[in-house]
Amino acid sequence: MEAFLILTLLIALLVLRVPVAFALGGLGIALLWWKGLPLIGVPQRLHGTLDSFELLAVPMFLLMSNILLRGGVGRDLFAAVQSWVGHWPGGLGAATIISCALFSAISGSSVATAATIGTVAIPEMTNRGYNRSFVLGMLAAGGTLGILIPPSIPLIVYGVITEESIPTLFLAGIGPGLFLAFVFMIFSMGYAKFAGGYTPAPKASWTERRKASLMALPTVLLATAIIGSIYTGIATPSESAGVGFVLALVLTFAMKRMDLDKVREATYAAMRTTVMIFLIVAGAKIFSYAITLYLIPQSISQLLTSSISDSGIFMLAVGGVLLVIGFFLEALAMLLIMVPVLFPSLEAMGISPIWFGIFFVILIETALITPPVGLNLFVIQAVGRAKLEEVAKGALPFAIIMLFTAVLLWFWKDLALFIPYAL
Repeated sequence: MEAFLILTLLIALLVLRVPVAFALGGLGIALLWWKGLPLIGVPQRLHGTLDSFELLAVPMFLLMSNILLRGGVGRDLFAAVQSWVGHWPGGLGAATIISCALFSAISGSSVATAATIGTVAIPEMTNRGYNRSFVLGMLAAGGTLGILIPPSIPLIVYGVITEESIPTLFLAGIGPGLFLAFVFMIFSMGYAKFAGGYTPAPKASWTERRKASLMALPTVLLATAIIGSIYTGIATPSESAGVGFVLALVLTFAMKRMDLDKVREATYAAMRTTVMIFLIVAGAKIFSYAITLYLIPQSISQLLTSSISDSGIFMLAVGGVLLVIGFFLEALAMLLIMVPVLFPSLEAMGISPIWFGIFFVILIETALITPPVGLNLFVIQAVGRAKLEEVAKGALPFAIIMLFTAVLLWFWKDLALFIPYAL
């Protein structure tokens, strides 16, 4: 009964448009006060949450992605990929998805990926006659690769919450991320081929390919340096993000695409997003601390394991709950509210926490492109100056592909676990 009342209060606060961070933190403090529990634990939890070396990667990756966004790196990536595959049937769709995957390997942010590639790809594809709703939906979905293909900010936060290895989570995200990008690409090319109505791009000459590839090469090398330094153990994710930010500055200034005004804009944008993320994390930590003292996660875990003995049915139930919650909560809030509740049940069900993190992020991706609060829908709506319904309609097939991937991940767990544990 307590769990139901607390959940109802939380939903009521969110429906009343109380910011997620204050809804979580305020309710957590109220729960502690109601039970007469010492509130001294609140500042201690806040300090313990924000005093985290792993979380330093978040502002650094955000700074880097904002610098690259304002440095026009997305144009270079898209032009290079387009020169190689743009003449294929539906090749611009393939070029868009590949560009999203490449930028995801640098930014770690779905919003940055969608905004960067969308700015370039939307006018290019619509001018060639591609269905506008399809283009908008594809960009919204392609942007979600930014939180699955490493480095991924949600995977960093998941690792901090669960105390799982962040490099291992990054490695586990590679297989599903590349698989999802491949399926997106095949679907986009098939849609363009059978729906028709577009003008194929002319085949680029070898000179044009070489020139475009050389322009994009520094960015690809930057992504390789970031990911390679993490996987080889040379640097932690936080250290790698800091080095990546410095290299992004050097790269954009060397290309004469950056000035102090753009640096200031990028810094402010990264600061706003960082403050939002950290406030939500801090509020969620207080809420998690309160419900733990109320023994709610343990009670839910006990209820689930006693009433559901099959791990497949358990994951089906979890997936259904996450999909429903995803209609109302933004991605990070889903992660921070649900993981502390569900995590204690994983061991009893024999479910790998690393695998569960990837499964969870795929469902978060789906939430990013489903109304009414799908963040990527709003980003593409703004970039493409479109109606929300138009973007959501185009994104629907990609949301179905994501759900198919989540189901496939259950039956083919090595899609996520082979790279971190077998290679």
